[in-house]
Amino acid sequence: MRVPYDLKRKNDYRMKDLFDLTGKVAVVTGGNGILGRSFCAALCDKGAKVAILGRKKESGEPIAAGIRANGGDATFFVTDVLNMEQLKQVKAEVLAKYGHIDILVNAAGGNMPGACIQPDQSLFDVDMNAMKSVIELNYFGTLYPIYVFAEEMVKQGHGNIINICSASAEHPLTRVMGYSSAKAAIKNLTEYLAVEFGQKYGKDLRVNALEPGFFLTDQNRFLLTNKEDGSLTPRGKLIIQGTPQGRMGEPDDLQGALIYLASDASRFVTGTTTIVDGGFNAFSGV
Repeated sequence: MRVPYDLKRKNDYRMKDLFDLTGKVAVVTGGNGILGRSFCAALCDKGAKVAILGRKKESGEPIAAGIRANGGDATFFVTDVLNMEQLKQVKAEVLAKYGHIDILVNAAGGNMPGACIQPDQSLFDVDMNAMKSVIELNYFGTLYPIYVFAEEMVKQGHGNIINICSASAEHPLTRVMGYSSAKAAIKNLTEYLAVEFGQKYGKDLRVNALEPGFFLTDQNRFLLTNKEDGSLTPRGKLIIQGTPQGRMGEPDDLQGALIYLASDASRFVTGTTTIVDGGFNAFSGV
């Protein structure tokens, strides 16, 4: 009888924790954000050493210190993801400290009021400078780190890139025109680079996206909650109504999917978008 796969290999995988990241070095842009800091903690919990990149030292250093206090290995690097020269310098510092780079998580991004179209506004009220800033932050703030850090992955023959997408990439949402446009471009970029890297550099350089549904962050709080008491705005209530699980996500809800994409558990996965949204994308509203 023909054996469909090598039993020894099967047993080897049974003995191995496919989600173990021990020995891996991960770079997380936007690592001092609400979602980013959760990503850093999850990666360290699975054994990775983490380089936390962010613009504000006063918020980034305590995150790294907290991870080290709990037995993890994390270092904060002041970084503007739109500054190519600074990214190159940080890459050199990460390599000097850790020796290699295995995982890149592009968590830097966000929105701003000027790039949104409010109910009493139209396209012609949009602040085009704000629109440009949002698209630059979300799109080029992902592309630039890939350009810099993926070069090292190509040299070493392996690497894993995880971009952060958005529910607004699947269906353009009202108001957030700039953010939706940029995140749709991130999904396209993820698929493009998965093919580009796979064909030119082989199976060990993967690119995927993690797509959160609705999570309260510093960038969207002004749209979803009332400043006075933190209660949901009409938009926030609509989102809850459109989410079958009946709630917004908590940062920890993304950790399992992140570790899956970052680890050998997804070794044959590239060019995909993993959605974590409580069912929002699946719900038709009726």
